[in-house]
Amino acid sequence: MRKMGNQTWLFENKIFVSETATVSGPREKEGPLGHTFDYSYDDLRCGETNWELAERKLLQHSIDLCLQKKKITKDQIDLFLSGDLLNQNVTANYVARTLPIPFLCMFGACSTSMETTAVASALVDAKFADYAIAATSSHNATAERQFRYPTEYGAQKPLTSTTTVTGAGTMLISRDQSDIRIESATIGKVMDYHMDDPFDMGSAMAPAAYDTIKTHFQDLGRTPQDYDLILTGDLSAVGSPILKDMLKEDGFNVDDIHNDSGLMIYNSEQPVFAGGSGCACSALVTYGHVFNELRKGNLKKVFIVATGALMSPVMVQQKETIPTIAHGVVFAREEMN
Repeated sequence: MRKMGNQTWLFENKIFVSETATVSGPREKEGPLGHTFDYSYDDLRCGETNWELAERKLLQHSIDLCLQKKKITKDQIDLFLSGDLLNQNVTANYVARTLPIPFLCMFGACSTSMETTAVASALVDAKFADYAIAATSSHNATAERQFRYPTEYGAQKPLTSTTTVTGAGTMLISRDQSDIRIESATIGKVMDYHMDDPFDMGSAMAPAAYDTIKTHFQDLGRTPQDYDLILTGDLSAVGSPILKDMLKEDGFNVDDIHNDSGLMIYNSEQPVFAGGSGCACSALVTYGHVFNELRKGNLKKVFIVATGALMSPVMVQQKETIPTIAHGVVFAREEMN
């Protein structure tokens, strides 16, 4: 691995997405990408007795499916990297206790999918691991109860609010050749533009996405034209226009190649306010739809930039502003021999 510029890692050994698995909730299944998920639950509780157990089941199921698809056992995995939205990363931690795998718990809020991918890729590239799992999850009811209001309250929300995606995504990273190569990663900086509204995450996170994308271009000497798609994590209908305007001010026009996972995962008829959010938002769209398009050859190179708000309920109650971050990973189609 070589450091390029200020914040970008260029992986020198070829490392690959060996396999992925996506598991969603019922609302996500009804969206335009529902057919791309490996499994979808019809019940938000996933057959469990509470929301937290349901989220745990989503993550565990995605890990099991990923390993089954690769035909590899858990004891062959060298590292498990995961995180979620809940206090103390309890979903990832409680799933990890069932696995015979060394564990690195990570928290990047909704940026966790690309944070775990970047770190796992670096460790595989450096040959500290042969097989590493990068995984994440979120659940609408667990996140709403922790960060806003329990869904049972029926509290009204502004149109700027987003809907936490229910689902989990798992990626297996190795040096085994596949048709998706992990080329580089740009590690984000924490940004705070003094936003303090937990019901407007798009505005809060757009500056972090802007900084990571701009830095990525500068570090590698690239332009938007080097990519078929630049996909942000969950800026939604509010944050995506802000991001594009900020990049234009620096001479980077991404209008033709930018999309946002929060805008793709639901359709316009679904009652999701400004769009989707949550750790699973970027994971489901990327590991499902985007990777399918790479495998088909419809996309050649994509830059996935997952965004996260690093707040907690206590900080919001204390009227703190919301620090945010964005981590980006480049995936490229690899022609198989």
